[in-house]
Amino acid sequence: MQQMYKSSGWAIGWTAFAAMTMIMMGFWWLTTGLVAILEPAFYVSTVDWVFKFDASTWGWTHLLTGIVFLAAGYGLFKGAVWARTIGVIMAIVAGLLAFAWLPWYPVWGAIKIAISVLVIWALTVHGRDITA
Repeated sequence: MQQMYKSSGWAIGWTAFAAMTMIMMGFWWLTTGLVAILEPAFYVSTVDWVFKFDASTWGWTHLLTGIVFLAAGYGLFKGAVWARTIGVIMAIVAGLLAFAWLPWYPVWGAIKIAISVLVIWALTVHGRDITA
């Protein structure tokens, strides 16, 4: 016998939180990218790290990541399945990029990692509730 899935306001709230967080992260990634592209001397790497890229490379990476995050966050509010899938994938990618970004800006890197984990959790556990 199949159980009927019943969504709750709490679950819809978590999905809306994920969507809004993705939109905010999109703006953060865009801002970080634009700063790195327009003013590469703003970011200074403090330690040797496995990933050695210049600020312009990180800038373009962050800019493109931010655009995809904004689109997926907007799609989540529309209840699009593609947005949930892209949201989870981008949150994983963003967490990895934020880890690689730690020597350049440790505080924001750690914040981006934490938010990525929250977005992954919200979209995988409660992602389909907003469509109801």
